[in-house]
Amino acid sequence: MSESISITLPDGSVRSFNKGITGLQIAESISSGLARATLSITVNGEIIDLDRSINEDASITLNTWDSEDGKYTFWHSSAHILAEAVQELYPQAKFGIGPPIENGFYYDIDFGDDAITAADLTKIEQKFLELARHKNSFERQEISKSQALSHYKEKGNEYKVDLIEGLEDGSITFYTQGNFTDLCRGPHVPSTGVIKAVKLTSIAGAYWRGDNESKQLTRIYGISFPKQKMLTEYLEMVEEAKKRDHRKLGKELGIYMIDKMVGSGLPIWLPKGARLRRTLESFLRDEQFERGYKEVITPHIGNIELYKTSGHYPYYSDSQYDPIQVDDEEYMLKPMNCPHHHRVYSNKMRSYRDLPLRLAEFGTVYRYEQSGELSGLSRVRGFTQDDAHIYCTHNQLKQEIKHTINLTNFVFDTFGMPVDIRLSFRDDNAEKYGGEMEYWNRAQTEIQEVADEMKLDYTIALGEASFYGPKIDFIIRDAIGRKWQLGTVQVDYVMPERFDLTYIGSDNDKHRPVIIHRAPFGSMERFTSILIEHFAGNFPVWLSPLQVKVLPISDDQNEYAKTCVQALKEIGVRVEIDDRSEQIGAKIRDAETSKVPYMLITGAKEQENNTVSVRRHRKGDIGTFTFSDFLSTIKNEIETKQLPED
Repeated sequence: MSESISITLPDGSVRSFNKGITGLQIAESISSGLARATLSITVNGEIIDLDRSINEDASITLNTWDSEDGKYTFWHSSAHILAEAVQELYPQAKFGIGPPIENGFYYDIDFGDDAITAADLTKIEQKFLELARHKNSFERQEISKSQALSHYKEKGNEYKVDLIEGLEDGSITFYTQGNFTDLCRGPHVPSTGVIKAVKLTSIAGAYWRGDNESKQLTRIYGISFPKQKMLTEYLEMVEEAKKRDHRKLGKELGIYMIDKMVGSGLPIWLPKGARLRRTLESFLRDEQFERGYKEVITPHIGNIELYKTSGHYPYYSDSQYDPIQVDDEEYMLKPMNCPHHHRVYSNKMRSYRDLPLRLAEFGTVYRYEQSGELSGLSRVRGFTQDDAHIYCTHNQLKQEIKHTINLTNFVFDTFGMPVDIRLSFRDDNAEKYGGEMEYWNRAQTEIQEVADEMKLDYTIALGEASFYGPKIDFIIRDAIGRKWQLGTVQVDYVMPERFDLTYIGSDNDKHRPVIIHRAPFGSMERFTSILIEHFAGNFPVWLSPLQVKVLPISDDQNEYAKTCVQALKEIGVRVEIDDRSEQIGAKIRDAETSKVPYMLITGAKEQENNTVSVRRHRKGDIGTFTFSDFLSTIKNEIETKQLPED
């Protein structure tokens, strides 16, 4: 009689199967439709092929296209088909690595004397689809390290040899589909036939292993889908994204600038951008004040011993600037706000009656990013985080986590951004993390209990925790469906130990607080870049740098227009007058180009009747209003933070 194992499904139900059951057989036991749609299976956090045997009790997820693990598998297999297509067309090509990425996949290839350009991608695409239609299965083979080395030395592929030399014997696998065999740990989809559409999007240079002393390979990027319709929709989204690109709109709207003389990756907020940023800061600052936060301001540099104590130095040394010698001490540009806040907490003895203590700061930090990774406001070297650290007792922890989740959800609801939630936990790589396992287990349990009590729809990602604790990540979806990882809530049992943080409990003994790290926006720069693209520069009125432009038709109405401007300023509206000696049509066009939400036309008739003719950006003329009615309307729209209508 076969030995049975227990399989826990995503809904928490447990089913018994014979030892050696495969993912495909589990899917078939549920429904034939699910079996056809399933691409791989995640077993105890590891994604594996559907035909691999499961020999012990496990928690599993069946991965379809709609899941992150399903897309990972799909795009991983697509990278292999890309390599097979290249091998067919360029037999002398040597292959480096070909991983899935957030949107698609790439493969790094040494084409030797065959220089390819973007014009060659079309024929590679065609060969890709031809090979996919063969419906070849992906066959897994376990081999020894010596066999693997012999295989690639014989083929003259120094890149694979380099990879294999860093692997342990007995852990090496090859995958074969059709006439192509590759060094790969998997997983893969059952058959190439599930891949119906592909677009090779670009080519770029990439140094082997990221070492600019090594040979530069050709990196081919691509994306694939199980349906042609999905590819069509994706390409339409890409075109829309180009129109929304914050680097383009940021320049056109006067939000920010990057100046080579100032320095790469160091954005300068222009007047309209400064207004936008200050509005965002005021929005969150006011909300935090209502929720019991206390604001602090900390310096832009700190003694290196501070960051050694926290572990940020040398843990993040690759992304930090070199220390600065000051007298006989070393200082660093601040890479993190957290250590400074911990010292604020230590400034005096704390009692349990003082907790929770919620410290907040819009704190500017500095991190070194390679020049090739810099991008507008989204990837910079100096940025401001909306950091907060909550110091609480163990008994207060779960309630404080709930408060931070509620605040974060409130922020994203205000901007009309749907949220996906991910619980980021540690994996088995003990060297990556600090602190005692006991505390990690406790923190992860408490985070998951909170998520369950709040009935949050979440996924768990092993290996995505911070080095000092597990976290809740908020992944928002923008107006065109793209996902961005923004807000985060992190539970930290490590820093209280490193900084010897204590409070006096009701028993008059010293106890360790727990710290919650929290940042809904993440950074002002990156969040602003996402907002620009989310709204395509058409900000809601409450957020718009300039909310109203008053346009007198002729010089005779300038005084009436100035009266309107003054009345709007008195109720806090950001308003300007365009009193140039230009035709009204030109003034309207300029205001439309600047994406000003409201334009007030003041002519002789409007002046006589104390009215304004109102135009709405993207909608045109919406009618004539008494000026007092318009004041009430815009005041309400700003106070309620209404979102723009589609």
